[in-house]
Amino acid sequence: MKQASIKNTVCARIPTRHGEFSLHYYENDIDGKEHLAMVKGKIKGRRSVLVRLHSECLTGDVFGSQRCDCGQQLEEALRLIGESECGVLVYLRQEGRGIGLFKKLQAYNLQDQGFDTVDANLKLGHQADERDYRIAALILKDLQLQSVRLITNNPEKIKELEKYGIEVEQRVPIEVGHHRENLPYLKAKAEKMAHLLTLKKAETGR
Repeated sequence: MKQASIKNTVCARIPTRHGEFSLHYYENDIDGKEHLAMVKGKIKGRRSVLVRLHSECLTGDVFGSQRCDCGQQLEEALRLIGESECGVLVYLRQEGRGIGLFKKLQAYNLQDQGFDTVDANLKLGHQADERDYRIAALILKDLQLQSVRLITNNPEKIKELEKYGIEVEQRVPIEVGHHRENLPYLKAKAEKMAHLLTLKKAETGR
């Protein structure tokens, strides 16, 4: 495995409806993509910092697609961090659980033919989840956090961060509700990818 290195090349103040953040722009020599960290408050040397690792989802984050819950999770994570004394949202450029936008859209077409989100990826010759959290761990180390409380429903994220030397003190669940369009997607993640989802509460008006 190639030794990864990252560089925090620029940081800018970003005022949002959830409070003021600083946006850190990271370059790396592994995938060549720009990964980002939205930082709230003073986090250097802190323990139990609230952290969310959010993988890019253009369709959900930008266009409001209801095929998933990504955009809603992004909004909820920023709200939770904004209400905390300090926190970090790492925005990873890993579209489609790492298979890229083109393949993700092809997977959507397969889902419309009856495949679930996992089997669609497999049908295209990919793994169910090809994301890599080395860069996320390096970003958290660069920000000099001592330990984190991780906002996630995915136990694999915890394992990956711990594998790369990040202490995860607590898992903070993040469920934003389900509806007709995203329920099959969420069920597949719970049943086939071990995501910790209750699927008990649906958003109204969906």
